[in-house]
Amino acid sequence: MTAIVFSNWKDKIVFSPTGPQPQVLLETEKSKALLAGLEPDQVIPEHPEGPAIYHFLEGKGCMVVDGERIEVGPGVTVATPAGAKRGMQAETRLAFLAVRMA
Repeated sequence: MTAIVFSNWKDKIVFSPTGPQPQVLLETEKSKALLAGLEPDQVIPEHPEGPAIYHFLEGKGCMVVDGERIEVGPGVTVATPAGAKRGMQAETRLAFLAVRMA
């Protein structure tokens, strides 16, 4: 497989007034890498999922993992175990990279 290069994540991300529009960067049988953006006050409702890592690129908001509220912003990375309920709310325009594993 040849490397896929994204020179500027801002060229790939989509911010939408209708909610998150995740952009798939890479997908395999065991993982999926996504780039996603939320507008201020948009929410991703809490839901259980497999293990994942979230790395925040821009903005400010909070992530809730199994009831624990975590303030997020540029440079923050959150790793969530399989089955953990997680959700997110943007305070400002929020951009993040998520890698979900099977």
